[in-house]
Amino acid sequence: MFRRGLTDYGISRAPAPGPGPGSGPGAERPKPWTVSQLTRHIKDCIDKNFGSVWVEGEISNARTFTSGHCYFTLKDDSAQLPAVLWRDTAARLRFSPADGQKVLAQGRLTVYEARGCYQLVVERLEPLGIGALAAAFEQLKQKLAAAGLFEAARKKPLPRFPRRIGIVTSPTGAALQDMLKIIFSRWPADVVLAGVRVQGDGAAAEIALALARLNGLPEADRPDVLILGRGGGSLEDLWAFNEEPVAHAIAASRIPVISAVGHEVDFTISDFVADVRAATPTHAAEMVVPNLEEIKAQLGTLQAALPAVLLQRLESARQRLAGLAQSYALKRPEERIAGLRQRLDDLFARLAPAGQRRLAVARDRLGGLTEKLEALSPLKVLERGYSLTTRARDGKLVLSRFDVAPGEDLRTRVRDGVIVSKVAGTV
Repeated sequence: MFRRGLTDYGISRAPAPGPGPGSGPGAERPKPWTVSQLTRHIKDCIDKNFGSVWVEGEISNARTFTSGHCYFTLKDDSAQLPAVLWRDTAARLRFSPADGQKVLAQGRLTVYEARGCYQLVVERLEPLGIGALAAAFEQLKQKLAAAGLFEAARKKPLPRFPRRIGIVTSPTGAALQDMLKIIFSRWPADVVLAGVRVQGDGAAAEIALALARLNGLPEADRPDVLILGRGGGSLEDLWAFNEEPVAHAIAASRIPVISAVGHEVDFTISDFVADVRAATPTHAAEMVVPNLEEIKAQLGTLQAALPAVLLQRLESARQRLAGLAQSYALKRPEERIAGLRQRLDDLFARLAPAGQRRLAVARDRLGGLTEKLEALSPLKVLERGYSLTTRARDGKLVLSRFDVAPGEDLRTRVRDGVIVSKVAGTV
């Protein structure tokens, strides 16, 4: 069986030693193989006799080099098989090979002559127990979460009354028409469309580029908010929104982004990175703009309540003015009144025109009050030739001769200054 096995692979074998013609010490030996010849011959035999094979095993010692090639070992409980993923094949994988993963590999068995070992050149690699797309989704989700792209602190709020809305989606999809119908029926906003492919090779790059270009528009043309979305589909159909370039483009956007991909049960990486996630594209359209009719109704309610509010504020202002005037009648009223005038002007500017007439009346009343207060001002009295005398030791006003004693220091306030004197006696 052993001889037949070797013959099947084209490897000749020298006759077994033993008695017979040409078997003595002087018999001619067969020409030996060189290491390269034997290795190359084995390689040719394996290449010719082994086509595509499928191998199941666990990945260990996975290494990806700067060249893009990935090397690893497939193993089970009792054997190991070196394997290699060339750069082009590795770039097409939806997930990254990692130690401990159970996989199903398909490829060509060959010999690496420089080391004299056989290896599997992998052409297809699939995780066992979970699909390649699902594995890629989880890997990227963990990576971006660790990088902080899902943090709530970096989320931007949506504008309440957007003037311009950017939409990144397929220009021919039903999702676009649904969104436009809702937006235009609710709010008078402009819409800027960035038409892109939403599935297939190259879709992710188009989406990322569209987000960057909308952010790069001049400020006058730049949207206030962006909707990134498409209608429902399978995990593979939605995969463009699970690509890392799209995730980083959303994170880099200075404009708030709403992710509206698929149906309510669908979740993509863009949903986690975006500032807001909408269950569907139509939901995003309802979120992005208010309802104009509801705003009008609210304004009507406020307008009806405005006169009562004005009356309440005016009465409160009147009471405050009366209290302040009474409290500060003898403490430089001209300065206090100037402050009251300024506060009244500020209040006048904030109130609606409907209350301005009432404020004008209040201002006239304030003018009359000002004149009365100024007439009562001690400074005005002094200007008419009167003076005020106080005791130097406690500042108490001297109203009677019994308020002072001989030798006591006094301070007399006149129109243009203070006179300091000493009591010689009282009469």
